[in-house]
Amino acid sequence: MSVPDESPRSVLDNDFSFLRGWQKDAYEEYFRVTRRDFLLVATPGAGKTAYALTVATRLLATREIAAVTVVTPTEHLKYQWAQAAARFGIAIDPSYRNAQGRAGADFRGVAVTYAQVAAHPALHRQRTENRRTLVIFDEIHHAGDALSWGDAVREAFEPARRRLALTGTPFRSDANPIPFVTYVPEPDGAKRSASDYVYGYGPALADGVVRPVIFLAYSGEMHWRTRAGDEITATLGTPMTKDQIAQAWRTALDPSGEWITRVLEAADKRLTEVRRAMPDAGGLVIAGDHETARAYAALLRRVSGERPAVVLSDDPTASRKISSFAASEARWMVAVRMVSEGVDVPRLAVGVYATSVSTALFFAQAVGRFVRARRRGETASVFLPSVPVLLGFAAELEAERDHVLHAASRDPEAELAEAARRRDLPDGEFEGRSFEALRASATFDRVLFDGGEFGTATEAGSPEEEDFLGLPGLLEPEQVAVLLRKRQAAQLTARSAAARSAAAPVPAAASAASAAPAPAAAPVTAVSREGLAALRKALNGLVGAWSHRTGQPHAVIHAELRQACGGPAIPQASAEEIRARIAMIRQWAVSRR
Repeated sequence: MSVPDESPRSVLDNDFSFLRGWQKDAYEEYFRVTRRDFLLVATPGAGKTAYALTVATRLLATREIAAVTVVTPTEHLKYQWAQAAARFGIAIDPSYRNAQGRAGADFRGVAVTYAQVAAHPALHRQRTENRRTLVIFDEIHHAGDALSWGDAVREAFEPARRRLALTGTPFRSDANPIPFVTYVPEPDGAKRSASDYVYGYGPALADGVVRPVIFLAYSGEMHWRTRAGDEITATLGTPMTKDQIAQAWRTALDPSGEWITRVLEAADKRLTEVRRAMPDAGGLVIAGDHETARAYAALLRRVSGERPAVVLSDDPTASRKISSFAASEARWMVAVRMVSEGVDVPRLAVGVYATSVSTALFFAQAVGRFVRARRRGETASVFLPSVPVLLGFAAELEAERDHVLHAASRDPEAELAEAARRRDLPDGEFEGRSFEALRASATFDRVLFDGGEFGTATEAGSPEEEDFLGLPGLLEPEQVAVLLRKRQAAQLTARSAAARSAAAPVPAAASAASAAPAPAAAPVTAVSREGLAALRKALNGLVGAWSHRTGQPHAVIHAELRQACGGPAIPQASAEEIRARIAMIRQWAVSRR
């Protein structure tokens, strides 16, 4: 059997040709000075696993340590780490259970989950005390899921000879300190985590280590009935109360509605385009619960003609299904939250964010499943609802966040119970079943890329939408931006021409010329249905351009136009009301802002 490039011998001989540039720099920083704790923050897909195992190989070879313990968020990741460690000549037991006590003699270490450690911290402390141990914390922020979990991790691994903490996603702002992480006081009294080495998405994108991510946002009219029996209609993305946003969002995700069907159709078209350049490219739908996951799978089977893989957290074969999908050329996988973090399926290139989880941490974890680059030019595409909080996360993809520690305000046991509840319950259970989704339409809203917005709101399935779905699958980041700008400019030009044409009065019928004069009345310019649609498109295009210029969300701009000009929402507005708003936004462009 041939020796893999990342072999122990290559590390001992200081042959790091298999490492990326940032990994070499981080390796040198680790060994520059002797330290017990080291925190690495590296963007998802950058190669944290290979880095950590290279460090472990060196420490084992120099007899600084005699054993390795890897702590992961999920069961599947234990096996993924064990497979990677085997390529470095390190035997890790991913099947270790607390009931065993001592690990098998054939292994240099074990892989366990954070929950497993929390269930019996004294056992893991004894194991750590018995041998000089390096503990690798995969996604260390999970040790702060609840104060009790952090206490267990601290108790279990305080005696460790070395501790290497890894994370690829933004830390949160909360009251739970993450064990073995250094915090620096802030002027406002809070404390901010301090990292020993950081490799963010921006540098990784420039190095070609990760893919550029194109976000495709979809809006639409949502209709639902409240618990009080009131029927509400609202456009996804327009100003609403917090409860209304949550209900509109979940209405969009209803498997029986039009919105999710149209979005899955668009995502499948995008996947077909990407597969022209990446023949094995796959797609992932991240669902909120088991029931909707199965329903989305049925929809995808009708859309794509293939049965997608369905991965559920209570399925004992889940890890095998993920591995099988990763090694295949199947088009789609549908999963609940367990696939959102750490799972290594490099061929994933198209995603649908079909869950109502609204935290920056989870969003970054989810997007991280699509960014791992195998060769330069690969792109990732993520479809999502036009919800302000998600659009904000998408616009700030490159932001680097630390863990900000605030004063504790909750009981530790309540924290643990809440963490467990949010992990186990479907999305809808958080707010309670306080509404009934009735129907949901879909419109293509915009594209977000590199902090900018492109495109003009249009109907799903329109030629304008096809322009963006048909972007080539292999593009450098600069080429993506250029193409997006060109397609937006072409659409705005076409819509302006259509609006000018629609503004012309419709000729009167020939018979009206000979009719008797009617009583004096205010002249009304008739506009055809096609003309009205062109006016709406023209306004939406101008709003999109104004949004790109100012950074304001589309919904806020529409609300300001209504306040300035009067009239109902754009679907109910007359031609004259739309023309007035077009004139107003053009006036803003010239003089107001």
